[in-house]
Amino acid sequence: MSESGKTAAQSAGRRGVAAKRAPDDIDRRLINALQGEFPLTETPFADIGAVLGLAEAEVIARLQSLLDDRVLTRFGPMFQIERMGGAFCLAAIAVPEARWAEVVEAVNAFPEVAHNYRREHALNMWFVLATETRDGIAECGRRIEAATGLVVHLFPKEREYFVEMRLEA
Repeated sequence: MSESGKTAAQSAGRRGVAAKRAPDDIDRRLINALQGEFPLTETPFADIGAVLGLAEAEVIARLQSLLDDRVLTRFGPMFQIERMGGAFCLAAIAVPEARWAEVVEAVNAFPEVAHNYRREHALNMWFVLATETRDGIAECGRRIEAATGLVVHLFPKEREYFVEMRLEA
């Protein structure tokens, strides 16, 4: 993913850090309103604000605060990257417990890592890679292996399903 495709929080190198605060009630309403039908208008933040009873500037400031404070790790559209020549791939690593924090930091340092999850499984770290080209997946997997000294298992998509994911804040 290009530098311009990252959020301010990702560019600032704060990936993998816990949230600094819990969202308040207004934050929760804003997070819920920003999922799904984002207004495609000249003033989308003013439009969201009108629904919530907030000024456009407050919507923007709150969204930036949610990103800065790591309450949200990303804000932006989801694209069908394959239609643009890129690729997504699920990946997993078996991380020794003693190295967990070190490996999380190393993996999350890669801009191609979209998100990262801990699982109760022999392969205990799962993450999604997003690259600008199909060949970029294997190349990124090799770079992560070199950085961590651990085998990266790649699980390319065999079939696509639409799952509308909305997370109630």
